[in-house]
Amino acid sequence: MNFSKIALLTAFALAVAAPASAAEFTKGQVTKVDAKQKKVTVKHEELINLDMPAMTMVFNVADEAMLEKVSEGSNIEFVADRLRGKMTIVDLK
Repeated sequence: MNFSKIALLTAFALAVAAPASAAEFTKGQVTKVDAKQKKVTVKHEELINLDMPAMTMVFNVADEAMLEKVSEGSNIEFVADRLRGKMTIVDLK
């Protein structure tokens, strides 16, 4: 097999694998917003990427602007991850 075919197959494999590792959004409901501490309490469904069951927990937000998008009682879809050892909302819609 020549180099160009190998390169093409490698690129294809990476393109196919990328969506499989993409973070999944989780549904939740905001129960508290603490703008001063830059934290949000969310009652959420299972966090598959973190292997955590559904529960209510406090999250930091990766971007302070996220706090303007949420209020107590609002339904959200979010991606959470551990950043510097803290559970953090890294994407929000």
